[in-house]
Amino acid sequence: MSGTSAALTAAREADAIAARTVKTLQAEGKHADARERFAELVGRHQRRASRIAYHYLRETADADEAVQDAFVKAYSHLFTFREELPFDVWFTRILINGCLDRIKARTRRERWLVPMGRVAGAPTDGTSADRDLTERLASAGASPEAALLSRERRQQIAAALARLPERQRAVFVLSHVEGCTSREVSALTGLNESTVRVHLFRAIRKLRTLLASDRAAVPHAELKGKRRVTS
Repeated sequence: MSGTSAALTAAREADAIAARTVKTLQAEGKHADARERFAELVGRHQRRASRIAYHYLRETADADEAVQDAFVKAYSHLFTFREELPFDVWFTRILINGCLDRIKARTRRERWLVPMGRVAGAPTDGTSADRDLTERLASAGASPEAALLSRERRQQIAAALARLPERQRAVFVLSHVEGCTSREVSALTGLNESTVRVHLFRAIRKLRTLLASDRAAVPHAELKGKRRVTS
């Protein structure tokens, strides 16, 4: 077993022990102790949950609320947790279902409310909050020039991800960002494993096309700018 696999197995075993302990404490009416032990699970999974929620909701405040609601629901429904799936997979399914409910509610609201427009100067491509997802692409100790190129690359990747269809983006993020297996992505999304693989293939192909298109567009735009200056 590789080091990464061993670490994941150990983490999931720790989750299972914590979840069982919380369930026991809840059953015994020791709710203060149960909440304290559950806080360990929150601490281990909050950052990952925030990343996933943001990639569904595209708004930081909405994502934070969705994560908080998911943890509350997981705690209150922990008696339904069975260890056929790891805790992180079980919890992420609760989180994703909550995000989808929020998207449906947002869509219903938007049918009745007149869009107020974006705040002046606010980013329109949703890339600024993608820092957590793409930060891992930057190398440590890079020169200022390399850091600038890395930041621009992260922004391009974040913008390209935002342009993927919802299911393709979800499958890509769960597979390549969160490291879930096809079986786990299937359990999280309700898609069968063959469909997961199809969506992942299409997402990767679409991202390559979008990123190649962006790279080709930059020199073209610079050339047009130079022509305007010299004309």
